[in-house]
Amino acid sequence: MLSQGYSDLSKEQAYRAGALKPSRADTIHLRFSAVPLFAACSKRELRLLTKTAVVEPRAAGATLVTEGEAGDHAFVILQGKCRVMRKGRRVGAIQAGGVVGELSMLNRAPRNATVIAETPLEVAVLGRREFLSLIESAPSICRKLLESLAARVQELDARTFA
Repeated sequence: MLSQGYSDLSKEQAYRAGALKPSRADTIHLRFSAVPLFAACSKRELRLLTKTAVVEPRAAGATLVTEGEAGDHAFVILQGKCRVMRKGRRVGAIQAGGVVGELSMLNRAPRNATVIAETPLEVAVLGRREFLSLIESAPSICRKLLESLAARVQELDARTFA
C-alpha cells in the first residue's frame, strides 16, 4: 500500500502534519543522484527515473518495508530519517539521499530488514513494473545499473574474502 501511514489524510494534510514541504524537482534529482545504483546516470536518465517515481509523505512510525516480505517497490528518502531493524534489533539508519529496497525492483526476494520512519518522511516510490518498463525503453540506464551492481558484488566479495 503506497499511502501507508496516511490512510485518512490527504497528501496536503500529511505534509502539514509532518512539517514537511514538498521537494522541488532539483532536490529530487539530487537525491536520486546520491543513490549508488543511479549515480552513473546522466541528468536526462535521472529525469526519466524521477518521472517514474511517485512522491509521497509518510508519518513517523510508518513501516516502509518489512523483513521477510517480498517487495516490489523501492523508496528513495527525500526528507527525514529511518531506522533499519533485523530480527528486532536496530542495525542502522537511512537518511535523506538513501534508498530502501532497490534490489526488489530487480527481483522479488524477501526483504532482509524492516525499515521504519523515525521522523516524518518524504519518499519517492519506484514501482517494479514501472522501473522494468523504463529500463527496457532506456538501455543506457540498464547498462549503468548492471555496472553499479557488478561493482557492489565485487565490493562484497572483497569484504567476504579479505
